[in-house]
Amino acid sequence: MGGNTVIRNVVASCTADSKIPLSRLAIGLEGTEYEPEQFPGLVLRLTDPKAAALIFNSGKIVCTGTKSPEDAKCAIDKLVQTIQTLGVSIGEIKDITIQNIVVSANMEAKLNLNKISVELEGTEYDPEQFPGLIYRLDDPQVVFLLFTSGKVICTGGKSQKELNKSIERLRENLAGIGAL
Repeated sequence: MGGNTVIRNVVASCTADSKIPLSRLAIGLEGTEYEPEQFPGLVLRLTDPKAAALIFNSGKIVCTGTKSPEDAKCAIDKLVQTIQTLGVSIGEIKDITIQNIVVSANMEAKLNLNKISVELEGTEYDPEQFPGLIYRLDDPQVVFLLFTSGKVICTGGKSQKELNKSIERLRENLAGIGAL
């Protein structure tokens, strides 16, 4: 990521070849949460890389909390190894897909959110409800939270390239209305 842009969270998903016996995992593994009456998935927390995985009986796995796409894939590999220590085979993992990357950035200037909300399309700003301005881009399809301090959160990107393009488009759009 360029300059002052920092990845805060990566969400990846994949599917195992076979069904996963969640109650067996809940009994055999430490660091799990499984309450099927309240939620159909099992939560497994990993420490290295730090991540949380939602595991469903169908074989669907969602991994969240890592700081890079590579760490997300590493966490899924570690998850599979951890499950296999119980003698549970879940077959091959298919289609590891990055669903979302959340980054923070700093525009290094104070932002006039009132001006931005009036002059840019795709914004929502109600400071009585939330102190940030919501700005939606169509291409790439991401959502920004902008704050008066110049701090920005961007969510919805699926790759570092897409996020770099998004931050650059934001800078261009803000400069285009004299807000940067």
